[in-house]
Amino acid sequence: MAGLKAAAGNKAFATRLLNWFDKHGRKDLPWQQDISPYRVWVSEIMLQQTQVNTVIPYYLAFLKAFPSVTRLARAPADQVLHHWTGLGYYARARNLHKTAQIITSDYGGEFPGSVQELEALPGIGRSTAGAIVSIAFKKRAAILDGNVKRVLARHQTIGGWPGDAATLKALWDVSETVTPTQRIAAYTQAIMDLGATLCTRSKPDCANCPVAADCQAYAAGAQSEYPGKKPKKALPVKTTQMLMIEAPGQQILLEQRPANGIWGGLWSFPELSEAQAAEDYCLSRFGDQGKITPWPTLRHTFSHYHLDIQPVHVLLPKESSTIMEDNRLLWYNSPSAPEVGLAAPVKKLLGRLLKPQP
Repeated sequence: MAGLKAAAGNKAFATRLLNWFDKHGRKDLPWQQDISPYRVWVSEIMLQQTQVNTVIPYYLAFLKAFPSVTRLARAPADQVLHHWTGLGYYARARNLHKTAQIITSDYGGEFPGSVQELEALPGIGRSTAGAIVSIAFKKRAAILDGNVKRVLARHQTIGGWPGDAATLKALWDVSETVTPTQRIAAYTQAIMDLGATLCTRSKPDCANCPVAADCQAYAAGAQSEYPGKKPKKALPVKTTQMLMIEAPGQQILLEQRPANGIWGGLWSFPELSEAQAAEDYCLSRFGDQGKITPWPTLRHTFSHYHLDIQPVHVLLPKESSTIMEDNRLLWYNSPSAPEVGLAAPVKKLLGRLLKPQP
């Protein structure tokens, strides 16, 4: 496995990258303005496995709702999850909230300035900690997000899937080696930008890459081989019924999910197994089975399995007041309904349910 051995070569890598960034790099992204540890942290968490264009409106809305780490710490969890609805990977939002509370209570609202201290906080890994330290504190720290893994794997022809421990260690070793001591914030932005704009997953623009001259994958015409792909395996399929229980006036019953597990803390439709009958559920809860209409199956795919959802629309003759005695249930779309976090397929189905009829 080749490495950058000469100190001059390491410096040249960073220098070329910085010269390119000065001329061509993106400098107008929202998180590149008014830089602070809080703003960098929120952006880094949102950008995990999510495209920049998707993140931008969420980031702006999130910072407007929670302009500081203390405001985020004081906010109800439901409000935080509401502003995350649609971004997916909701554990990120729950960890943001937990970490904001720890920083507020244990650090007086000030972010710690070392990679080690940041890594100890919920949801902050080594690369995110490195980004906060380098961009916000302007101290030398290496990073290794998805874009950087791709750049370095190609430049040094580091084979193997980055999820494997040996491959990941090799990539970290190179990242530590090429990270400069000067202009560290700009370098961190630059190497992420290179992976996002030129050294892309497909059709990389090698002709305009500032480090193409000694890129080993480019020289071998093997860019598509790096980094190595995750071994494929067939995803299992799970099934569930979601009861879209509607009372007069388009009020829809939602139930808060447990704090842990899939969609932890989010609001969803009441769920039943395939074997359970919607009629029995409604009779036991409302004393009336309502008008029941099955909808076409909806598939939602997680990273490790497919979930086939059977939506079942239940139209009740009247709203049930007994439901309001349970604080894990609410009538959504009522004037008093709070802002809550919604699971992605629930948001999609609600959109269909609440669509104005022609």
